[in-house]
Amino acid sequence: MIKVMIIEDDPMVALLNRQYVERMEGFTVIGHAADTVAAHALLTAAGVDLLLLDIHMPGMNGLDFLRQLREEKKDLDVILITAASKISQIQQALRLGAIDYLIKPFEFSRFQEALLQYQNHFYGLHDGNKVNQQELDRMFRKKREATQEPASLRAVPKGLTKTTLKKIFEVILQIEADTFSTEEIAEISHISRVSVRKYLKFLTEIGYLEENLIYGIGRPIYRYLIKKSNQHLITPYL
Repeated sequence: MIKVMIIEDDPMVALLNRQYVERMEGFTVIGHAADTVAAHALLTAAGVDLLLLDIHMPGMNGLDFLRQLREEKKDLDVILITAASKISQIQQALRLGAIDYLIKPFEFSRFQEALLQYQNHFYGLHDGNKVNQQELDRMFRKKREATQEPASLRAVPKGLTKTTLKKIFEVILQIEADTFSTEEIAEISHISRVSVRKYLKFLTEIGYLEENLIYGIGRPIYRYLIKKSNQHLITPYL
């Protein structure tokens, strides 16, 4: 059984994370702490395999706490679950050995993916004393894919700009309806419909948006839906 500790100052979020963990076979929550002082005391008293760690908390923040754990040589793994989405914070977390980074809000499917991948690695390295080269290559390949720096190394496609992409992204977040059209984004952003269409197509290609062709009176139109579990896919481009 993989022992999980939740470090989260928001009681509702902590409860949700606990419920998510309890839906996963092979995992058990052994404790919850609302700040790093309480978390450190729990870690001293109980064996923990995996931390679900927030960044913004009272007192020491999650990144500084993770840095402290590494300095203390604590033998545990960490998944960041946080609303913090700055590139610099993500880079710090990965450099400190976080195995995954989930940006709130996210859906259970993304949470499940993170824990299942960790579970595969956990038992792959704990069953028996040796692994073969093929198994080891597979583990490290997934690790490299998960921890590649998502900073501005990921340029937007030719013909698009980060500035306009960020503006359209911000407009999308303002939309209260479940779906939206090219025309609606163009009207709010004051960017031409042709240009908006290019950016929405790009956001669809990377998996942040879902595109659906709706037939009604007159010509059919494309309407878009945000895939909340894929929030992390747009962050590297902003």
